[in-house]
Amino acid sequence: MRTLEQALIEHELITLRVIGEWWELDLSGKDKVACAAALAQTLSNLDLTLELKFLQADEAAAVEELVSAGGRMPVAAFGRQHGEVRLMGPGRLEREEPWFDPASPAEALWYRGLIFRGFDESDEAMVEFYFIPEELLAKLPRPNQANAAPAGSLAAVSPPDSYREVVTNLVDDLTTLFVLAHREGLQASPSDQVRAFLQDEHPDRLTLLLRLALENRFLRQTEEGLKPARRAVDWLQQSREFQLRELAEAWKGSAWNDLCHTPELACEGSGWSNDPLEARKVLLTALQRDEKWYPFQGIVSAIKETNPDFQRPDGNYDIWYIRDLASDAYVTGFVNWDLVEGRLLRFLITGPLAWLGMVEAGEDRFRLTSRGLAWLEDKTPEQEELHIPLIVQADASVIVPANASRYQRFQTARIAELAPFTAGQPYQYRITPGSLERAKAQGITPSRVLEFLTKAGGRQPPDSVKRAIERWDSKGLEGRIEPTVILRVQDAGIIDKLQSDQRTRQFLEERLGDLAVVIRSDSWRDFQSAAARLGLLLDSEAK
Repeated sequence: MRTLEQALIEHELITLRVIGEWWELDLSGKDKVACAAALAQTLSNLDLTLELKFLQADEAAAVEELVSAGGRMPVAAFGRQHGEVRLMGPGRLEREEPWFDPASPAEALWYRGLIFRGFDESDEAMVEFYFIPEELLAKLPRPNQANAAPAGSLAAVSPPDSYREVVTNLVDDLTTLFVLAHREGLQASPSDQVRAFLQDEHPDRLTLLLRLALENRFLRQTEEGLKPARRAVDWLQQSREFQLRELAEAWKGSAWNDLCHTPELACEGSGWSNDPLEARKVLLTALQRDEKWYPFQGIVSAIKETNPDFQRPDGNYDIWYIRDLASDAYVTGFVNWDLVEGRLLRFLITGPLAWLGMVEAGEDRFRLTSRGLAWLEDKTPEQEELHIPLIVQADASVIVPANASRYQRFQTARIAELAPFTAGQPYQYRITPGSLERAKAQGITPSRVLEFLTKAGGRQPPDSVKRAIERWDSKGLEGRIEPTVILRVQDAGIIDKLQSDQRTRQFLEERLGDLAVVIRSDSWRDFQSAAARLGLLLDSEAK
């Protein structure tokens, strides 16, 4: 921060004379440097505690806010409360003499030499500040807040009539992503590829999971797509509580931008940015360290009161391109703070924190779970987890309870096919020749498959499953179930005619006796049209 003399020398000479006249100092000379030095000396010797008492109430309040903020605030943020300073050149200053009728408390303080303006570089850009030089700041009393109510304090409320109880299935769906990635590689945008297998299909939740998996090096890019890395296997062997804690820590430091996934908003354009880490930090700091229920509006209002510019440190609310989806209008200005920052804070709670199992939320209120409280207080998560056996059935299906070890479920997927997820049901797998072939390619022999099923299930698998695996080991694939289209006719001569005509025989495959023949399933409509050209109309049950 610049010294008082450095700040003064940036004023026009006429402004220095006005400030000097206020403090009964004659600065009639034309040497600007000398005038600034003399004025700095005078201001440094003032009893500012006494002078503060002679200011108007709104002027004193402006000084106190700057002092409370450490001596400087962004111009936009300070101006929202205390007005603007009209910047003028020498000619206009002489004509209008704004010091006689200040437009705001800020302008009154400006022409008394108590506040100044300057630039500083933030992480994002150059930010313009009002500031009080150190020589003056050291002489100003700190505001007495001993008897004041804590700013932004929150009042607990009663539980809601109904709410969605805490869920912890984020780790289950991440395990599913590892399963699918191991089997066939995940696409960069795998929504269609994975949707049927997830417990929660929320698209933003999926993009967050993928980002955390990539940032945490759980997934790695290969020629086949995203594949599980060694770190994923290590994570799978931990307890559910440890897994949730690790994901929560990963989210806290993730580059995933919560604002761009906030419902009801669309982030557009370039040339502006926000800091997702700072938004999370501000919210997590504001959360009360207990398991009581608090209103969403309460925490939003508390942060708006104590730290409204947590996403826009320059206090400028006019340069972001954020569209409100309901009105299809861009939302700008501090007046729309609740439509952007307010919605973001609520989404942090109902989105990521709820997905991570750290909060429970009702329609208008929320509370920390015991897990969330332990995380914020940095207490060690629980490690112990009961062994839940999988169930191998006689029809070669394998049932894995949702609360079973994620590592065990991942291992099951190495030897069996995963079926789409059904809400309220355990995970379903099926041992097939294809799954055994893939297992063998990974060095998992049939004997090891049986060994795993015995250990993970806590008992020998059914004899039928054991025989089926051993038979496949010795004979390989003995049969295949295929979807097909069959043409049935009343006269065998019809099939003979179709087989003899070059327009239709290309569609025919295996003949099934005198009155039926297999049609290529991918071109039955073309066959139907070709047959019609021969004068044969064919009905169809295929869709």
